[in-house]
Amino acid sequence: MFRKLIIIIITLLSSIYTLYAQNDSVYDHIVWSDEFNVNGALDSTKWFHQTKLPAGGSWYNGEIQHYTDRTENTYVYNGYMFLVAQKEIFTDQGQTKQYTSARLNSKYAFRYGRVEVYAKLPSGVGTWPAIWMLGKNITEAGAYWEELGYGNTPWPACGEIDIMEHWGTNQNFVQSATHTPSSYGGTVNHGGQVISTASTNYHLYALDWSPEKLVFSVDSVIHYTYEPLVRDTNTWPFDAEMYLLLNIAIQSDIDPAFTKSSMIVNYIRIYDESPVAIAQTPTSIKPSIYPNPVNDRLNISMGTYSARNVTVRIYGLDGKLVKTYTQRPNYDMMTLNGLKDLTNGVYIVAYDLLNKHYSFKVIKH
Repeated sequence: MFRKLIIIIITLLSSIYTLYAQNDSVYDHIVWSDEFNVNGALDSTKWFHQTKLPAGGSWYNGEIQHYTDRTENTYVYNGYMFLVAQKEIFTDQGQTKQYTSARLNSKYAFRYGRVEVYAKLPSGVGTWPAIWMLGKNITEAGAYWEELGYGNTPWPACGEIDIMEHWGTNQNFVQSATHTPSSYGGTVNHGGQVISTASTNYHLYALDWSPEKLVFSVDSVIHYTYEPLVRDTNTWPFDAEMYLLLNIAIQSDIDPAFTKSSMIVNYIRIYDESPVAIAQTPTSIKPSIYPNPVNDRLNISMGTYSARNVTVRIYGLDGKLVKTYTQRPNYDMMTLNGLKDLTNGVYIVAYDLLNKHYSFKVIKH
């Protein structure tokens, strides 16, 4: 009876691991970033200023600003990017408006991954900053990818992912949302959380985008997951490349006393899954870990000899580092002790050896 129970438990854990391995991607390899290390104008190889007014001479949703490509509205200083909304009379494209701001398009598009933006938000009733994404295929005159000839799908069929939106009329609340053909405009697909220091402190706004779901968080606290039961063109236009946008819109109810406020960004990073490199050895032994599931002691067979210390890091699925081991392998073997104090769940074991990166999923039970 006891033997049968053990077999059932092992089978169940194996099924759980297979489910995680199939459906939970881990994005820990940086593929694009801007650390804003050079003072002055934005890096034009990474960013495009979208300034062309839509038909009719005004931006959507009743916005009343001009977007410009001037350094008065976007600049880098001392490791930070300032995206500035301000009150000023400005004429462009035959239209005179009372406010200016900026709308940035990334010149990098991707499918699936993790986006991190470490930022401090502007303040003021009527300000509407956003960190968001649109399908690379959107038909929108003046957008970067449309100008390159990729536009063939109108909004919302192209998909929109709002990583962060903040309204000055609701100062301490940030929201995330998705816009799809099944729910757009006044979308019902949204969630948010209270961030009492959104405009006074920096916070990490993040999206984890996998083939199954979108997970939104602030400082690793998840506030919304979009995971429709049926994924089709109406509910899930998120299997094609998208690009990043940052902007501050000005709404018609702007406080008359408003003069200037900025979204200040310390860094933006986009991650993909790490390529699990296989070190070739004369015996063709591939790196492996066992046992898996693990309770307390985990063995890593590295597949190649190392005469130096190797650092192994263990991460939770939220990306947080939970344990670090540094030791010299016994020929090609390392043993990690003390995993018993980890809570049950799935973790990522990662290390670098001979200029190659390795990562494995492991279940702790």
